[in-house]
Amino acid sequence: MRHGTRCFILSRDVVTGKLVAPYAGPTRTEADFLAHVQAVVATDPEAKRWHIVCDQLNTHQSESLVRWVAQLSGSDEDLGVKGESGILASMASRAAFLSDASHKVVFHYTPKHSSWMNQIEIWLSILVRKLLKRGSFTSVEELQAKVLAFIAYYNQTVRRVGAYRIPVGNGRSWSEHFWTK
Repeated sequence: MRHGTRCFILSRDVVTGKLVAPYAGPTRTEADFLAHVQAVVATDPEAKRWHIVCDQLNTHQSESLVRWVAQLSGSDEDLGVKGESGILASMASRAAFLSDASHKVVFHYTPKHSSWMNQIEIWLSILVRKLLKRGSFTSVEELQAKVLAFIAYYNQTVRRVGAYRIPVGNGRSWSEHFWTK
């Protein structure tokens, strides 16, 4: 029997492998995504720049996200009117603005139909195999609590990328090859 659903918005630090500022709630609106990104950025106020990789979901290119990135980056540029003019005129113009490398928060969008490249999609497959596949939950609150507990456990036990040595030739490991380019 199905008792409802829960939306999770997750970000993964690719250096440590940990999930940062997980969000769980009944919706996945642009306000939810913006709140999540703001929580992620708040985890390290000293960071000079954030690079966020995500898919091309419309909430990842929203008006509120553009306005927040512009404000955070100190931009006084006229953003225009959503659906009519300026940067806010279209999804493409908003994505281009959010991808600008001069901003404090820079978004990188994965190509369509390439979820296999997305680190969160890979992590979600771990969640499904380890917790959800055989799980039985009596309520969405129980589901949310168990997923958040799994995230906490995962963050305590995860090994970072460089912990493994995968040879790529020339006596170097994959992680040395990747991180020194």
